[in-house]
Amino acid sequence: MPTIRNAITVRVAILLPCYNEEVTIAGVIDGFRRALPGAEIYVYDNNSSDRTAERATAAGAILRREPLQGKGNVVRRMFADIEADAYLMADGDGTYDPASAPAMIELIERDNIDMVVGVRVQAGDDKAWRSGRHLGGRALTRIVALLFGKRFTDILSGYRAFSRRFVKSYPAIARGFELETELTVHALELRLPVAEIETPYKARPEGSQSKLSAGRDGLRILRIIAVLLKEERPFLFFGAFSAALAAIAVALAYPLLITYIETGLVPRVPTAVLSTGLMLLAFLGATCGLILDSVSRGRREQKRMAYLAAARTAPAEPNHKA
Repeated sequence: MPTIRNAITVRVAILLPCYNEEVTIAGVIDGFRRALPGAEIYVYDNNSSDRTAERATAAGAILRREPLQGKGNVVRRMFADIEADAYLMADGDGTYDPASAPAMIELIERDNIDMVVGVRVQAGDDKAWRSGRHLGGRALTRIVALLFGKRFTDILSGYRAFSRRFVKSYPAIARGFELETELTVHALELRLPVAEIETPYKARPEGSQSKLSAGRDGLRILRIIAVLLKEERPFLFFGAFSAALAAIAVALAYPLLITYIETGLVPRVPTAVLSTGLMLLAFLGATCGLILDSVSRGRREQKRMAYLAAARTAPAEPNHKA
């Protein structure tokens, strides 16, 4: 059992989703073992073509496999399978600092926090903090803050600690690296207790290759933001389209209305028909938004009840068989 600084002992599970991380995984396991002695370290191999699985096993981690490709699929499996009182999730690429782990777990236990995000701070290496990727992350964080609420400063960080209640009630949908955005929005929508802690972010060691693609993954994150907006804030989502259609309809109808007032004639009938059709679509979209908003509220209440029904502590004898 790892002993946290506030003298509380908890069962901690360290979750390391991995894909082709043979260069770094042993060092990552060793770093977290020293930071949280007694924690159980799980490595879920996601179809690696290198020796990630062998090196994880040799380093003493509990090895499991997930055949469905994608980080979201791996974490969904981890959350379902593993029993613990607190969970710490990190990448297996050696970029996150294990020394920050005790403070993150302490926040989970001492303050009953449900999710602690490790905010990445450059650790003196320009390669670890490319300006384009950094600016892209800040832009996505601001979009999420505008749409769902401003409580996080780094929504893309993969270094997070969770309570058991969060893990066992989280309805994971994401398949890939958009997972972090979904975790963030889930916490914001349920207004769960969350916290952030700054942690050094280092460059990958030589010989280790990133699986991220700034353009592709950025588009996937924007897509999941749009999907989550439709699911969680349908009135805002459909209302925006309705407002745009209504504005276009009014702009088209205004000259016709002036002409009709002056002459009593409607000279451009196709434009009048188009304007009427757009306004009808605008009202239809607003109505759909109102109906779906009620449905979304019911789903949010169900998720809240599932969260409250989940125990904060794990069963006395969890099954840790590989």
